[in-house]
Amino acid sequence: MAEMKIVALAGGVGGAKLADGLAQVLQPDQLTIVVNTADDFKHLGLRISPDLDTVCYTLAGLANPDTGWGRDNETWNVFTQLKQMGMPDWFQLGDSDLATHIVRTTRLNAGWSLSQITEDFCRLWGIRFQILPMSDQVIQTQVYCDDGVLEFQEYFVHRKCVPVVKGFNFMGIENSTPAPGVINAIEKADAVVICPSNPWVSIDPILSIPKIQAAIKEHLVIAISPIVGSRTIKGPAAKMFTELGIEPSAFAVAQHYGSIIDGFIIDNSDDELVGKIDNLGIRIYTTDIVMHDQKDRGRLAAEVINQINSWEKVM
Repeated sequence: MAEMKIVALAGGVGGAKLADGLAQVLQPDQLTIVVNTADDFKHLGLRISPDLDTVCYTLAGLANPDTGWGRDNETWNVFTQLKQMGMPDWFQLGDSDLATHIVRTTRLNAGWSLSQITEDFCRLWGIRFQILPMSDQVIQTQVYCDDGVLEFQEYFVHRKCVPVVKGFNFMGIENSTPAPGVINAIEKADAVVICPSNPWVSIDPILSIPKIQAAIKEHLVIAISPIVGSRTIKGPAAKMFTELGIEPSAFAVAQHYGSIIDGFIIDNSDDELVGKIDNLGIRIYTTDIVMHDQKDRGRLAAEVINQINSWEKVM
């Protein structure tokens, strides 16, 4: 591809897949991936960064291909022993994955920043692209639901997304700052790509950090829908829309982002929504957005880049 520079905002498995596709079609100096860290939490005394790890493992070719998260060829010796000793077993920690969390926690305690640790992990795992946490500060997603206020992983993993969602809060967001390099990457970017991640809990935390949304307003911003038909490809986004009184659809996602985005990419099966999205003042492109394998990731990423080139010419 030409010397285009892209910043991708990502979280979860869908975000990691498109980030991996973009890494197939762009050079290392053309792509920066900014990852949600509001679902980070402490478990068994360790700092866990699920979205960061999913993106890093995916780009490193280390991710479990069946789940999309965790490590491939994982073993479970420590986890098995922890269960036998009566420790909480609702959050699965494989042996290789556990090593990541131990090193991260040790280095945080020694004064390293999360972005420094992530940079070193990328070096260790042979990732040539820049992956940045959205912030080095602790920000935590709280889920308001019919069971009260839950930390995100309590809702997502322990309660398996069963509680009815009423809203969200990103604790610590007001006084947070973007991680070093985030604003600089956005300022140098030709376009910002919002990956097909959960709008509520993967992308909104990134956009809610002071300075980030203001920085991307100066650029072409394109989002890829995480919803096909009325269902999410993976994760609870459609359930969240429904419980918040919004009919889940690609149109609902476009409405959610509103004036933040200039272009929106949806699945061919949702082509009846083109007119409604166009009426929002958002450019629209339809294609097959479901990424079954590595080839699909690269194909979709190439189409995203082509649309950026096309839409840039008419901006």
